[in-house]
Amino acid sequence: MAKKIIITIDGWSSCGKSTLAKQLAKKLGYVYVDSGAMYRAITLYFLRNHIDWTDTKQVEDALKEIHLDFHFNEKAQSSEMFLNDENVEYVIRDLVVAEKVSDVAAIREVRTFAVAQQQKMGRKKGIVMDGRDIGTVVFPKAELKIFMTADNAVRVERRFKELYEKNPNITIEEVKSNLEMRDYIDSHREVSPLRQAEDALILDNTNITQEQQLHKAMGWVEERLH
Repeated sequence: MAKKIIITIDGWSSCGKSTLAKQLAKKLGYVYVDSGAMYRAITLYFLRNHIDWTDTKQVEDALKEIHLDFHFNEKAQSSEMFLNDENVEYVIRDLVVAEKVSDVAAIREVRTFAVAQQQKMGRKKGIVMDGRDIGTVVFPKAELKIFMTADNAVRVERRFKELYEKNPNITIEEVKSNLEMRDYIDSHREVSPLRQAEDALILDNTNITQEQQLHKAMGWVEERLH
């Protein structure tokens, strides 16, 4: 049987982590797990059910009611996020969720809940997971850890294009301040802050194409599979 590994991709918002993770998963026939989608789905549940996330008891009770799952969509050829058996893949991409997800993801109980689910998904190996603390907290023993980064202006531009398709009223200033806020919360939170794992390989994709970044990452994968 072919050797399978765990690939973790961490980094800042809008660095193209999920694009690379999906490319790698497709190429290797691995399962792609979007950890950000898990935090977004939890945030959506909290918002819909008016959970006061500063109240630990409310958070703990709410988490007991949340069941998260990824289902592979044959037509789209990608995994989609299901929250309590409802496909929420598109709803969780709204700016309303984006503005609150870093706050929710900073809650200790929420991270413990999500990390336990993520580790369960990685038991069989053969997965690619992207997020903020995958190589440091979720899979510290992963065979390949990639840390992605890109120039701030490029990240703002990418995020703006992505959101503009769904909401033409959005301004580049709104996107810029949302990214800055998320960067600050992600790197300053008490629980599992965003940081580069010591053994992670840096991939700066400011000036390279998606094909070039895939080629580079696949080179690293090959080294670990042989």
